Amino acid sequence: MKEAPKRAHEPWKAFQARQRNQDIKRDAVLQTAAHMFLEQGYRRTSMSELARRLQITKPALYYYFHNKEQILVECYRAGITLIETLLDKALVSRGTGLTKVKAYIEAYAKSVVLYDFGRCVAMLDENELSPETRREVRALKRRIDASIRGYIEEGIADKSIAPCDAKLASFAMSGAINWIGTWYKPSGPLSGVEIAGHFTHLLTEGLHARTSTTSRHRVIARATPRKTSATKAGKASR
Repeated sequence: MKEAPKRAHEPWKAFQARQRNQDIKRDAVLQTAAHMFLEQGYRRTSMSELARRLQITKPALYYYFHNKEQILVECYRAGITLIETLLDKALVSRGTGLTKVKAYIEAYAKSVVLYDFGRCVAMLDENELSPETRREVRALKRRIDASIRGYIEEGIADKSIAPCDAKLASFAMSGAINWIGTWYKPSGPLSGVEIAGHFTHLLTEGLHARTSTTSRHRVIARATPRKTSATKAGKASR
C-alpha cells in the first residue's frame, strides 16, 4: 500500500496571497482617488464618495488610509516613483549631464501625459493641505527639482551644458512640464509620447554647450567651398 504523500506545511503562502490581495485593493483605492482628484478636484472629493465609487464601505476605506490627506500624499509618492521608474537607467548611468537631463525631462513629461499619478504631481495644489502634510508633499516635489538640478550641474562640469543658473533652469523645466497637465487632451493631434519628445527637445536645446564665435566662424569657413578662378570668371561673364 502506497503511503499518502505528505502535505507541505506552507502557511506563509496563504499570508503572501492575502498580502498581495491587500496590496491590489490599496492600489485600486489610490488609482481611483487620483482619477477623482483630477476629475473634480481634491477638495470636492469626499471619502464617502470615494467609497461609493469603489463600491466598498467607508470603514473598509479607512482600513487602507486614515484620511484623505494621506491618500493625496501617497498619490504624490506614486507619481514621483513613476517618474523615476520611467527614467532610462542606461542613459543615466553612462551619459553626459545633458543626456541625463533629457532622459529625466522625457520621463517626467511622459508621466504627466500618460498616467494619473504623474498628473497629480503636476496639477494638484498642496496649499489645500494642512501645514504638516504640505511640508511632506513639498519635500517629495523637491526630489524632482534636485534630480534635474543635479544633472544640469553635472552637465556644466562635463561641458555638455553651457554655464547657466542650474536652479532657474530646473524651475523653468518643471514649470513648463507641469503646465502640460492643464491643456493636454488624449484626443489631440499629438500622442502623449510625441508631446514628451517635443518638450524634451524644446526644454533642453538651450542648454547645449556652444562653440565660441571664432570657432563657429572657422567651422563655417571650412564648410564653405573656396571660389576658384574659373568660378570668378564665370560670374564676371554673366
